[in-house]
Amino acid sequence: MTGNKRGQIPIFIVLAAAASLSRPLPVSAQAAAGSPAGAGASATAATQRDGQHDFDPLIGNWKATLKRLVHPLSGDKTWVEFEGTQITKSIWGGRACMDEFSVHSAAANIDVDGLTVRLYNPASHQWSIYWANAKKGVFDQPPTVGKWENGRGEFYDSELFEGRSIIVRYVWSDVTPNSAHFEQSFSEDGGKTWEPNWISQITRMK
Repeated sequence: MTGNKRGQIPIFIVLAAAASLSRPLPVSAQAAAGSPAGAGASATAATQRDGQHDFDPLIGNWKATLKRLVHPLSGDKTWVEFEGTQITKSIWGGRACMDEFSVHSAAANIDVDGLTVRLYNPASHQWSIYWANAKKGVFDQPPTVGKWENGRGEFYDSELFEGRSIIVRYVWSDVTPNSAHFEQSFSEDGGKTWEPNWISQITRMK
């Protein structure tokens, strides 16, 4: 989800970007950057609960609203608002799930048609999340990787954005039987600060 990973500029992997920064990253962010602490976190996760069904509460048909920041990390605070649907399905015998995300902005006359595929790794107890925009027809790389804890899902990766090394964070929160909240944020200072650029709220259809 260029503007943001969910549907704007092609993004490339930069595995060691965060390792050179002075402040330690969140554990999941360290894992995304390939640091030893991230590897330790994966080993610890493997001894914990099975998270294969963490996305099950999202299965179904949803009304989706989206706010997207037009120019992330530029200082520009122009947002575009969209409305549409999200259809989430369990696939691959419950070891994966997928979203069909389709929204339209009447004000800007822009459509976003996306596909999200989430794969569960039973060895690391982590999810890898892949996003594709219909305009490009390929999955963006790298995937964001992480897990759920205490009802909150956090997923990270390291990338280049307009020539700068950044960390991308996905967060699912406030999940209820009838609603859920999603935010994508970028950090260019190793996780010290985050700028949200994609904020989605879904409400279950009757």
